[in-house]
Amino acid sequence: MAEIARLHPAEDKSFRVAPHNVDVEQALLGAILINNDAFYRVADFLLPEHFYEPIHREIFELAGKIIRAGKAAEPATLKTHLPEQLLPDVTMMQYLSRLAAEATTVLNAGDYGQAIYDLAIRRNLILVGEEMVSVAYEGEIEMTPNKQIEKVESELFQLAEKGRYDGGFQNFSAALNASIQMAGEAFQRDGGLSGVATDLHDLDRQMGGLQRSDLIILAGRPAMGKTSLVTNIAYNVAKAWRGDVTPDGHTKSVNGGIVGFFSLEMSSEQLATRILAEQSEISSSDIRRGRIHDNQFAKLVDVSNVMSKVPLYIDDTGGISVAQLAARARRLKRQKGLDLLIVDYLQLLSGSSKASSQNRVQELTEITTTLKALAKELEVPIIALSQLSRQVESRDDKHPQLADLRESGSIEQDADVVLFVYREEYYLKNKEPKEGTPEHLTWQGEMEKVHGKAEVIIAKQRHGPTGTVQLSFEAQFTRFGNLARADYLPERME
Repeated sequence: MAEIARLHPAEDKSFRVAPHNVDVEQALLGAILINNDAFYRVADFLLPEHFYEPIHREIFELAGKIIRAGKAAEPATLKTHLPEQLLPDVTMMQYLSRLAAEATTVLNAGDYGQAIYDLAIRRNLILVGEEMVSVAYEGEIEMTPNKQIEKVESELFQLAEKGRYDGGFQNFSAALNASIQMAGEAFQRDGGLSGVATDLHDLDRQMGGLQRSDLIILAGRPAMGKTSLVTNIAYNVAKAWRGDVTPDGHTKSVNGGIVGFFSLEMSSEQLATRILAEQSEISSSDIRRGRIHDNQFAKLVDVSNVMSKVPLYIDDTGGISVAQLAARARRLKRQKGLDLLIVDYLQLLSGSSKASSQNRVQELTEITTTLKALAKELEVPIIALSQLSRQVESRDDKHPQLADLRESGSIEQDADVVLFVYREEYYLKNKEPKEGTPEHLTWQGEMEKVHGKAEVIIAKQRHGPTGTVQLSFEAQFTRFGNLARADYLPERME
């Protein structure tokens, strides 16, 4: 087709033209105009900005709007929304008619779309590469080599995941489509949640699941069970995972999720033992000491065979920086997929050397800001564990508060959700009065009320209510679970 070729002057051989194929773009648009079903063969991965020719971007975007509205996208319906003249001697109607007339088949629409997408990626790779070379030559003081590597790595990740890296404004309709898609996914997902289900029903009900792009801080004093809770959640999410292959060859999570776990404190073997104890209902201390009989060992083997198929990935490298963590998380998402990221725990991460040399508060601010940005970039919830200050122990009421977060300013500010784990039983156990006294009887009554129970306090939630969720806790298996609520129990006969 000569018309589009005339939009470009004769190419000067002294420079290279960005990769493109106008003929393929025309073939795809023609296929869509003669059979609108061709649009749905490429709509999952192809966007208007992937077309090289600006007029082709307009035609594709307009055709998509018309088709999604349930109407026919034909030359006659498109021409009223496009410029009347394409060239001085070629009208838009003539061009659209030629596109439709010269289209051969819709069977190749998917291949045409993939070719257009691949060429767009190559053009963007050239832009990233040219920018990288330019910045490296300029060598600005603020842009250290490590920072430049992180920036380029992030841009390449965006390019690989979304076919674009340049951010900027987007149409409100695009955001609206994403919102409707999220609602549709929630409708189809087990439990009808918009986020990833933790399988802790009351917590899911209060939060709607773990929401994409959220930074969730899970905090508590030592021995409250922070790591146990997050380990339970990680395994529940991974165990429920189910995925489908999308038209562009990627695997999309339909239920549950693929989990990445940064264990900065415990080894991967210790973490696996915890999950093994929880799933097999055999005490982790018995497993470590070998105090198990034949039947229990057989059960451990059976459970471990099931666990080995679960998409849970553990990185137990100690003392890594938040930049290294981000790089490894991007790599995991590209290679295996990622739906939930867990960091145990926040205070064991380090920031850049510059922030470290100033003070710990500034370093932690950099860490939480980076984690929040990473959650948005990867479009996954990140659960980061955090310690609480010792001032909790000096109060009579030891329920945690937002002010108890260590270096709380940045943590509280950057977090979308702040959860506290609290077990009254732990504190009450240490206050046992002398046996045989009236106080001991009172203490026993109080212990019975709180035995095997834990609270998860939702102290902050940007898009939902705050409040307290009651859970069960079995210390010997380090397992949190759903507490049987009185209104769920069968009616008792007196």
